[in-house]
Formats: sequence, structure tokens, C-alpha cells
Amino acid sequence: MRVTLFDYGAGNLHSLSKALATEPGVEVHVEVDPRRAVDTDVLVLPGVGAFGLAAARLAQGRDTMRLALERGLPCLGICLGMQLLFDSSDEGAGKGLGYFAGHVQRLAARRVPHIGWNQVDEDSTLSGAKLDTVYYAHSYVCRVADPSLVTAWTTHEEDRFAAAVRRGKVVGVQFHPEKSSASGVAFVRAFLREVRS
Repeated sequence: MRVTLFDYGAGNLHSLSKALATEPGVEVHVEVDPRRAVDTDVLVLPGVGAFGLAAARLAQGRDTMRLALERGLPCLGICLGMQLLFDSSDEGAGKGLGYFAGHVQRLAARRVPHIGWNQVDEDSTLSGAKLDTVYYAHSYVCRVADPSLVTAWTTHEEDRFAAAVRRGKVVGVQFHPEKSSASGVAFVRAFLREVRS
């Protein structure tokens, strides 16, 4: 199974590639062109970085990538990658993919960024791996227009936000599974196994 990481000039590509490659039969590729990135079995939008810069790198292939997702291309968006699945962000100019309706806003909390381990509530994202405690490193969160698409929640101080969203074969997670120890890697592998089946 070919898994392609879209490289928008930032992101934690090395550890994420290692986590993806733990699933047998997976070949991980890195692609900088958003139009070529969709020629794959699974697309991954990595975390780490700023929305404006990532949206600018995405712009030339935004419509191509959005169409591929609408046609059923499996995708995993992580942290900033999840935010790119939404319409727009207060963090920077440019458009996201708009696959999920909603806007990205700064965390409503005294301590920002939110860095470290935190609990996940009401997780129903994947049947093969239940989330409990995961690792976060972010200042912005997705405000989802349709809360029924939120499959897991986390609270930082008084701000309850979407830890994970899902529509069809597209999953976005605000946390970093590649930094979330064995349970995070198990989540990534469960996603890949579900795609394969």
C-alpha cells in the first residue's frame, strides 16, 4: 500500500514516516506537489507548521486534492494537517481544503500553546484503536460547523475542542499520534488496516 506524505515545507516527517512504516506492506513516499500527492492509496497531511505557509503550498493543487478526497481517497490529517482540512484559519491567510465546514481559531485558554499529554473523551473514530491519552503541541483548534462529525473531544482548561473528526475515509486528529507512544502508533496502524480492508 502506497502512503504519501504531502510535504508543505514543515511537519514532523521523519517520526511520522517511521510510525506509518510500522504497518506491514506500507511504502511511505514524500511529495511536495499537492497535485501529484493524490496519486496514492493513502494521503497523509502532517502536523507542525503555520497555516498560512502551508495553505500557500497547497494552493496550486487545492481543487485537485479536495476532489480526490470527495471521490474517496483515504486521508489522515494530523494537527496542522487536520486544520488544513477546514475552510480557513485565524492563524494565517489562505484557504484550507474545505472538506470539513468550519474555521480554525486560537485556543481559548490562558496557557497557549497546549503542549503535552491530555485525555481524549468519547472516542469513536476507529473501531480498531480506542484513544485515551495522547500528545498535543498546538495553539489553534478546529471549530466544526457540524458537531456530528467530531469523533473525539479534549478539554484544555475551559476550552473543549475536537480531538478528532471524520467524514467518510478522511480522518483529522488534532494530536500527534506519532508522538503518542504505543497507543498513537496503534491508532495509525488501525487507520491503515481499515483503509486496506
